[in-house]
Amino acid sequence: MAGSAPGAIAATAADPAEAALLLRVLSTFLREDVVGLRTRSTVVERPDGTWLRLADGGDGAALLLPVVEDGFQSRYAARLPLLVRKSHGTDGTDGTDGTDGTDGTDGTDGTDGTDGTDAAELTGCEAVLGALSALADPADRAGFDAFAEECRQTLATMRLHDRTAAEVADALTARYGTDAADWTGLAAGLAHDTLAARLDHPVYPTARGRSALDDDQLRSYAPEFHPRFGLRWLAVPRHALTVRGGAAPLPEHWPSPADLGLAELSGSHLALPVHPLTVGAPLREALRAAGLEGEAVLAGRPYLEAVPTLSMRTVALTADPALHLKLPLATATLGLRNRRTIKPGTLVDGAAGQRLLETVIAREPRFTDTVLLADETVYAHAGHELLAVLCRRYPAGLDHAVILPMAALLSEAPGGRLLIDRLAERFYGGDPVALLDACLTLLFDWQTTLFGYGMALESHQQNVSLVFDRPPDGGTRLRLLLKDNDGPRVNIRRMREALGGDAPDPAAFDDARIFGEDDRAVTDLFTTITLHLCAGAYAFGLARHGRAPLRTLTGLVRDRLAEAVERLGTGPGEPGAVLRAAVLDAHELPVKAMITAGTLLTKERSGAADINKHYTTGPNYLRRVRDPK
Repeated sequence: MAGSAPGAIAATAADPAEAALLLRVLSTFLREDVVGLRTRSTVVERPDGTWLRLADGGDGAALLLPVVEDGFQSRYAARLPLLVRKSHGTDGTDGTDGTDGTDGTDGTDGTDGTDGTDAAELTGCEAVLGALSALADPADRAGFDAFAEECRQTLATMRLHDRTAAEVADALTARYGTDAADWTGLAAGLAHDTLAARLDHPVYPTARGRSALDDDQLRSYAPEFHPRFGLRWLAVPRHALTVRGGAAPLPEHWPSPADLGLAELSGSHLALPVHPLTVGAPLREALRAAGLEGEAVLAGRPYLEAVPTLSMRTVALTADPALHLKLPLATATLGLRNRRTIKPGTLVDGAAGQRLLETVIAREPRFTDTVLLADETVYAHAGHELLAVLCRRYPAGLDHAVILPMAALLSEAPGGRLLIDRLAERFYGGDPVALLDACLTLLFDWQTTLFGYGMALESHQQNVSLVFDRPPDGGTRLRLLLKDNDGPRVNIRRMREALGGDAPDPAAFDDARIFGEDDRAVTDLFTTITLHLCAGAYAFGLARHGRAPLRTLTGLVRDRLAEAVERLGTGPGEPGAVLRAAVLDAHELPVKAMITAGTLLTKERSGAADINKHYTTGPNYLRRVRDPK
C-alpha cells in the first residue's frame, strides 16, 4: 500500500455498484455510531483529507475511515469506499499519533495515515463488515451476518437494475409517453412508483434489497419492473373472517367463490386475495397457525390483474386503478425485522388514524381541497398477519393530474433527466427550487397544523404523494395525497385541549405506543419523517445535483418551517414554541437508527420499542450559520 493513493485504490478495488453501496453503508454506520465508529474515533487530518481512526485493540491496532464533512443527519460521511486496517504501530512513530501526523519526518506517504508496512485495505462489503463485526459484542455478531446478507441481496438487485434500466424505460415510454411530466391519472402514476423504486433510500443503504427473492421473482412482482400479474385468492370460512367497512364493504370487483371455480363454497366462504409470492410454504404455515388448514381453500386459478406500487406488497387493479389492495408478503425490507406482513391491529389503527385526520380537516377548511386522503376504512383479516387485506380507495377526479410519491422526485426519468426537472418545466417555469418551495410551503403548513393538535404522522416519502394539475382557472395547483396513517404519535393531553369532545379515545386504536402524555415522541417523529425525509433530503439532494447552493436550499427549508411554526403561536407552552425549541433551534436533532434497530441488534440489545422509531442524534442543518460566505 505504500505510495498508493486511496482514490486509485477505491476505483479499482470494487465494481461501481459495490463501491456505491459500501459508501452508503459506511456513512450509515458512522451516523448510527455502530461499534463506536462516530463517538470513539479520533480525527486525523492528512494531505488527502480527513480520516477517522478507531482503536481496534490494546496493541495499537486501528481502523481508519476516510471521511468528508456532510451535515445531513451526520457531521461526516464516508469519502471513499474503504477501510484501512492497521495491525500495530500507533506509538507516535508512524504518523498516526492522534494529532495530524503530517510533519514529513515519519516515513509516511501522507495519503492514508499508515506507514505502508502494516496496513490492509478493505474495499468490499464483506471485508469491511467482517472487520467491524470483530469489534462488536459477540451477542451482536448474528446481526452483522444478517446485514451482510442484506448487502449481498441489495448488490444483486442494483446490478439487475443496471442491466434492465433501458428495457424498463422503453417499456414505460411505450405505455405512457416519452415525457414523465405528462403521465397523468392514477394508472400512469404507477409508472412514477417504478422510477422511485430504482432510487436509493435517503437513509437506509440496503433499501433496494428484499429478503429471499431472486431475480425472476423481482422481475415478475417488484415495482421497479412495472409487471402485471394475476392475484391468487383464498376462500375463507365466513366465521373466521373479520370484515370492516360499512354495509357493503367489499369492492364491486370482489369475486365470489363461484367466480374462482369454487361454487360449492359460495354460501359458507368469502374470498381473500393472496399475493402470489405468499402462496406455498408461507401460506400453508399461516393456515396451520390460524387453525384454518383444511377449511380455507386456495383457488386454482388467478383472478384480477394487478400492478405493484412502490411498497410492492400493495398492488393496484388494472381494471380499477383507484383501488389498491395491500397484501402481506413473507419478505422484509429496510431491516431484517421489518417484515412486510400485515398485523390485524395496524388495519384498525389505519382506519382510526384516517378518521382523526378527517376531524382535523373539518376544523381547518383550507386543507379541504389541498390535502386528500385515501380511504382505508375497508379491510378484512383472518387473525393472522399473512391472512389480511386493506382495500385502499383513492379519491375521484384525478384523471388529469400528475400523481407521484415524493420518493420519485429525484429519480431519473426516461431520457436521463431528473423527474423534478421535467415537472418544474411543466408546472413551475423550469425552476426545480420553486417546485420544492411550493411543496415545502404546503407540507409544513399541514404537518405543523397537525402538531398543533398534538399529532405527527409517519408520512414519509412513500406515504405522501404529490398531485399536480392545472385547474380551469389557470395556474398550477399542488395537493398532497396521504395514505398509511396507522403509525402516528399523539400527545393526548395537547389533542384533548385542541379537540375537546372530538378527541379520539385511545381505546379506538390497537397500538398503545401511539399515545403519550408529552411532545417528545411527536417532535421526534415530526423531525425524522417530515423534516429529514420530506424536506432535508431534497435540499441536500438538489444541492448534490447542482440545482442550487446547499446554503440556499437549507435556508429555504428553515424559512418555510419557521413561517409555519409562527402560525402556531410561539408564546410559552404554545405548540410553535415547542417546535422552535425542538427543531429550529436545537443543537442536535433526532436521527433514525434504522440498521441498528432493524437488523444489527435485537430489540433486547437495542432497547427499541419500535424499530422504525429508534433514534440517535445528528447535527441540526437548520441552525443559522453566522459565517456570511
